[in-house]
Amino acid sequence: MRKSANVTKSKPRQKVSREEATVHLPSPGEGKRGEQGYLGYLLRQAHAAVRLKMERTLADLGVTSPQFAVLTMLNAYPGLSGADVARLTFLTPQTVGVIIRNLERDGAIVMTPHPVHGRIQQWTLTPRGAKLLKACRERVIELEKRLAGGLDAKAETTIRRWLANVATELQED
Repeated sequence: MRKSANVTKSKPRQKVSREEATVHLPSPGEGKRGEQGYLGYLLRQAHAAVRLKMERTLADLGVTSPQFAVLTMLNAYPGLSGADVARLTFLTPQTVGVIIRNLERDGAIVMTPHPVHGRIQQWTLTPRGAKLLKACRERVIELEKRLAGGLDAKAETTIRRWLANVATELQED
């Protein structure tokens, strides 16, 4: 049985102006993107803003934010495996694998076999990698100064302690 033409016809839409149809998106600092927002959302929003600024800051050096994180961790903890780097940088092992291959290709890091477990590859910075990291750090330190602008030393210490405690307290066992 077929439906009558009246049943299948769409009702005409009422015309709505573009201004009426547009929803106001709050800017950072407004509404739920400001002091009324959930802490988790505000942390993510801040992280996204910092990461974007870092990407732009390091772009002409040919370094991404995740590459900077990998270089930083290998500088702090030479001899890490790719899995260790992934855990410390909050990146997937697959992403770290790509980053490591690119950094190795560019001569920034070098692989050495683990002295006991031959299948484990350990990574360390080369002099070229250390020089690249130094150039990156100079820029990132300026960004960090901007982040801490307006904070006295006590407030900055309190925030650093709070952020570290958040990570510690919410870490899965």
